[in-house]
Amino acid sequence: MIIEGLVTTLDAEGALNCAPMGPIVDRDFTRLTLRPFQSSHTYRNLKVHPYGVFHITDDVLLIAQAALHLLPEEPSSAPAECIRGRVLENCCRWYEFRVLRLDDAQERTVIDAEVIHAGRRRDFLGFNRAKHAVLEAAILATRLHLLPPAEVRAALQRLQGLVEKTGGATEQAAWNLICEYIAHWQPPP
Repeated sequence: MIIEGLVTTLDAEGALNCAPMGPIVDRDFTRLTLRPFQSSHTYRNLKVHPYGVFHITDDVLLIAQAALHLLPEEPSSAPAECIRGRVLENCCRWYEFRVLRLDDAQERTVIDAEVIHAGRRRDFLGFNRAKHAVLEAAILATRLHLLPPAEVRAALQRLQGLVEKTGGATEQAAWNLICEYIAHWQPPP
C-alpha cells in the first residue's frame, strides 16, 4: 500500500529537507520502500546519512508547499527520538527509519528502510474531498513537465469544485498556491 506523507532528511551539515513522498508500506508499518529520483535532496541526503522520518499529516497546505518547493521557511520541528533527524511539529504520526538497502542502478532509486521508532502527536481525522483534491492537484503540479497542458487544465477543472464545496481556509489556500504555481510554470529550457 502507498501512503502519502512527508519525509524529512538531513544533509551532511544537518540542514533539514522536507519532501512529499508516497512510500510503499507494509501492513504493520515496520518497513518502507521509498523511490526518490536521484536528482532529489531526499536521495542525496539518504545516501550520505541513511536515516529519515516519514510523517503522516492532514496539513495539505504543508504538503503542497513542500511538493512545489515553496515552503516559506523551514517547518517547525523537534529532534527525533531514536535517530539523528527531525520530526515535524504539525504531523499526526511519524516513523523514524534507517535505510537497509539503497539501489540506485535506475533513475528512480529504490530505498528499503526499517522503522525503528514510531510516535504520535494527535489523531488523524481523515481527508475530506477537498483535501484529496489538493493532494491530487499537488501531484499534478509536480508533473507539469510530463503532461499536456490540456490534460492539466481538465484535471484542475474537475478538482476545483471539490475544493469549493468541501474545503476550508487551509484547503483553499493550498488550492490557490497550486493554481498560481501552475499558471506561472514555464518548461525548463
